[in-house]
Amino acid sequence: MKNPGITLLGLGPGSPDLLTREAWQIIESASEIYLRTRQHPTVDGFPDHLVVHTFDQLYEQSESFEAVYAQIVDEIIALGRRAEGVIYAVPGHPFVAESTAPEIFHRAKEEGIPLYVVEGLSFLEPTFTSLGIDPLPLTCVVDALALVNGHHPPFPPDAPALIAQIYDQHIASEVKLSLLNLYPNEHSVRLVHGAGTSDALVEDLPLYEMDRSPHIGLLTTLYLHPIGPHTSFESLQEITAHLRAPEGCPWDQKQTPQTMRPHLMEEAYELLAAIDVEDASKMQEEFGDLLLVLTMLMQITSETGFSSADVIRDISVKLIHRHPHVFGDLQVDGEEAVLKNWEQLKAVERKANGELEKGLLDGVSIVLPALNQAQEYQGRAARVGFDWPEIQGVIDKVCEEVEEIRTAPDDEARAAEMGDLLFSVVNLARWLNIDAESALRQANDRFRERFTQCEAAARKQERDLGAMSPEELDALWEMAKKTD
Repeated sequence: MKNPGITLLGLGPGSPDLLTREAWQIIESASEIYLRTRQHPTVDGFPDHLVVHTFDQLYEQSESFEAVYAQIVDEIIALGRRAEGVIYAVPGHPFVAESTAPEIFHRAKEEGIPLYVVEGLSFLEPTFTSLGIDPLPLTCVVDALALVNGHHPPFPPDAPALIAQIYDQHIASEVKLSLLNLYPNEHSVRLVHGAGTSDALVEDLPLYEMDRSPHIGLLTTLYLHPIGPHTSFESLQEITAHLRAPEGCPWDQKQTPQTMRPHLMEEAYELLAAIDVEDASKMQEEFGDLLLVLTMLMQITSETGFSSADVIRDISVKLIHRHPHVFGDLQVDGEEAVLKNWEQLKAVERKANGELEKGLLDGVSIVLPALNQAQEYQGRAARVGFDWPEIQGVIDKVCEEVEEIRTAPDDEARAAEMGDLLFSVVNLARWLNIDAESALRQANDRFRERFTQCEAAARKQERDLGAMSPEELDALWEMAKKTD
């Protein structure tokens, strides 16, 4: 007699009425059946003669779902080798939101065990019926556990999303926390309970209240409305690709990485200016402008070389590799240990890439503003202990450089000593945890504002600044300082 092997059978979304005709015929003629879980309404409609085995006990004995699923797969494969084979039934469809069936499918193929799949209606169809929507052209389908184990929604916010398997309030709460990293508190969501059963219910709630629903259970799914159009990186990429397309904008079509370079620098400095004054609205605008330039550059390069996917993959892999204390098992103690490990990992990467041995300072960009460059040099040198033991030595060095300027014999020597003084002042800023570039920019802003007030005060007096005495100028300056 031929071994029937393994039958993977879908139990449908909930009601026994939604079993396929084929599935019911198999269940009715079978003597026994194995279920991943008995927690499914269709089970109550099984014929009385059917012996039902379940794996529910494994969920209580194992520490993780992965361990449970691995045990189930091993046992079903073993049962499939029997002369009588095995019927293994799962909620919904065997290949929709089901971890065990696909693995059983591939294992059976590898071992030559006969395998037959009995389709079942998944949770998706009755869920979309309850919502009264068509999932096309784009609805993201996500496992709630992917959100629970993450920190940011893994789908574009300008597309709707269906988040499955929100089976208790704890899962709902964790999903909510992940979504709140992107979606506003009051964002409208819909909880669909018991889709495919006579007790189907749809709740409309604000996001912050979704985990308070008393109806959350094994058959709960979350429908997430889009935030709105043009809110995803993919949408911005579409716009820039359109601008570069034959029917796009003549100016954008002519751009190259070299012609975009000035715009990149300009937008970066405008963003820095917004950060310096802590203007949230301006920062939002400048983030967008800078992101546009970067997206346009990636679109240009995708036409002849690498794509945005290459860029995002490379930086993601690099971040994960350089943070083994976050994504791995490495234990580090404090920021300094993190930075030292970072440099060691970079050295290993360079060696693996066949790059020549580089010094600690070689990775500092030569196009950085001088203050930023000096502070970066000093910070990197300090990582290997090349630093003053205490801040008093730094202060003494500043005073020493001031004296050397005073005693310098000529202009060339004074210029060199001035550079040393500035370098020492930057080092003092580093010791005080002050960003020297930002501090000087803020000082420049204060000077401009005060000097403008002095000009206005002089005009009010119908005086010319250039004709005023030092004492009069000093009085105007002190008055301007009081308005800070």
